[in-house]
Amino acid sequence: MNPDKIRKVYAPYSTTGEQVGQTPLEGYVDVAQAIYPAVNTGQIGKDGEWTGVTTSDRTFNIDTTHPAIANTGDVLVPQKQPDFINMTGYKDMFIALLVSNGGNYAITSVMGPETNPFSNLTPVAAARSLKGTRAEGQLFSDLLVDTAEDCQTDLWNIFFIGGNLRGQKNLQFKITNNSGDISNITFAYMRLA
Repeated sequence: MNPDKIRKVYAPYSTTGEQVGQTPLEGYVDVAQAIYPAVNTGQIGKDGEWTGVTTSDRTFNIDTTHPAIANTGDVLVPQKQPDFINMTGYKDMFIALLVSNGGNYAITSVMGPETNPFSNLTPVAAARSLKGTRAEGQLFSDLLVDTAEDCQTDLWNIFFIGGNLRGQKNLQFKITNNSGDISNITFAYMRLA
């Protein structure tokens, strides 16, 4: 054996090995102390498709004004393109009504137009009341039917809808004028993530 290539190792139970084994190491490790922001912009799903993070609407989406809606008459909103509301990724929403005649208005959530598919299903049962369950084990019921909301004249009347319409892909509202006279109706909505 070549003596230059021999490595010296202390035997584990020798007096020299005990001294080396008990020699303390420094009790700390340097760790960089810096804070870096993280931004989550979405994720790639199982199908390889990119899905961005849903954020709340910053302002109301305002539909066109629907003139001269007769007493007991109704209108489906929104009608301005797109003529439906996509609630995919949204939990809650605000809706608002601007009416020219004060009084009661009925608000019902309905399936949007048959020209817009619900995911890959078409045609859909347009203008029919949306049904669903609110808790496990319950029977299907209307998700939103409000028969009498008192609205002030020429002011935005704003209503909060929490959770019931979450995830609806083809949503419209049927607004019924029960004010007792002809009224112009303008509708607006804002989705909340």
